Amino acid sequence: MILVAKIKGPQACFDSKYRYVLDLMLSNPLRTDPHRTDPLVEERFVSLSKFAVPRCSLLLLVVPVVFAGCRDLTKPESTAGNIAPVQSLQWGGHTMGTTYRISVWRLRSSNPVDVFDQAILEQHVAKRLKQINQRMSTYQPDSELSMFNASAENQWYSVSDETADVVAAAIDYHKATDGALDVTIGPLMRIWGFNQEEPVKVPPKREQVQEVLTRVGSQYLRVRQNPGAALQKAVEGLEVDLSAIAKGYAVDQMVALLQQAGGEGGLVEIGGEVRAWGLRPDGRSWRVGIENPLIDKRMIAQIINLKDAALATSGDYRNFRSIESQEVCHLIDPVTGQPRPTGPMSVSVCAKTCMKSDALATALYLMGKEKGLSWSEKHNVAAMYLTVENGKIVKQHSSHFKSYIQ
Repeated sequence: MILVAKIKGPQACFDSKYRYVLDLMLSNPLRTDPHRTDPLVEERFVSLSKFAVPRCSLLLLVVPVVFAGCRDLTKPESTAGNIAPVQSLQWGGHTMGTTYRISVWRLRSSNPVDVFDQAILEQHVAKRLKQINQRMSTYQPDSELSMFNASAENQWYSVSDETADVVAAAIDYHKATDGALDVTIGPLMRIWGFNQEEPVKVPPKREQVQEVLTRVGSQYLRVRQNPGAALQKAVEGLEVDLSAIAKGYAVDQMVALLQQAGGEGGLVEIGGEVRAWGLRPDGRSWRVGIENPLIDKRMIAQIINLKDAALATSGDYRNFRSIESQEVCHLIDPVTGQPRPTGPMSVSVCAKTCMKSDALATALYLMGKEKGLSWSEKHNVAAMYLTVENGKIVKQHSSHFKSYIQ
């Protein structure tokens, strides 16, 4: 999860209220193919051709500053001599029940007509996010996902190609992680007091948990892709909640949209999931700070370098409930139906796409540190666990995470 500070202008300074730093300075484009095949699981993306625009997320805090203090974004620095001035845009808003922030740049053209139009870009971004939310939200009763959740079992329910693609990816991650990632745990979340307005005062009884588990499991979920995209549930009451993967997917879609619009570099963050592309004008990578998992000491535990990569973090120390004086974590084990014991602990995952980072951060947290690190090594995943022992932060990461550490 990433907290986003309000940008106060081109010389926005570090706010001591927050403890994370992310450079939002800008540089060269390095395009990636969104349709590539990942060795772990095939990433599915819908073509952006129909959403073409004119060329023109443990806690991370996104602020447009560098460690030395303030920097004027209209006067980029370079160690390589003279450099053409850049045109940079930053804005934010609300989506998917959380916030988003975007920073994008390009070299300023000598043609006064060939410039970014922020108003147009904001409109396209807002429209695209609204479209994704309308398809995958579980809070909008008329969304595709909500309508499917209310449908009967053993019937194909028509959805957009995009929703089918994301659900299919979720099922693939469920298989790849031995069931650790499961997008059907919505009913479990509710009985533990996370997806409902009324607080839960006592923990659910064992019988209640067991009854809900009969309606949980991605093995009961079917997806049909092109042609005729549709979803089907094999048991009555099964529900799909894409909160563990949809924000990451939306980040990837925003990056693709901004690249298509001419963005040579930038960063997109939605609700704590972040992806950067290109470099800063000085040729260096973007830097993101990961917070330590100590609730009362919000400080940076690790600085991460991001170059054409994404980062997501899952942890147990921000989103929890108190039930009978005990803290209950929002990350529920889909096998036992019980919340994972609070550590505190967090897991950060770096990957080429934010959907992959988002999905695997949740899965690896539920696996636990020992199994998660072993699984990460086996599957070439860049993951880092932060735990607390005797009041001190302990960092353990897979060998693939080392290249991201500053």
